[in-house]
Amino acid sequence: ASGRASITVRDILAASQWQPVPQRGYQCMSCCRVFPTLWSVKTHIQHSSQEGYSCKVYYRRLKALWEEEHKEQEAAAPRV
Repeated sequence: ASGRASITVRDILAASQWQPVPQRGYQCMSCCRVFPTLWSVKTHIQHSSQEGYSCKVYYRRLKALWEEEHKEQEAAAPRV
């Protein structure tokens, strides 16, 4: 189910926090293209397959990995 989860603006920002962009804009972490707004990078990700990119697959997999990691951390946390 998590593989089909929609990519949110929060997901895009979380992925981009490790890669500062030298110019103004938001970088797609899959193809490294820079977009002027969050809306434009999110639209790019949603329609990336039409442009010949696999960015949507990248972000979906990244989100699934984050969710899996979060579940593991919750399971490992001591219960009070």
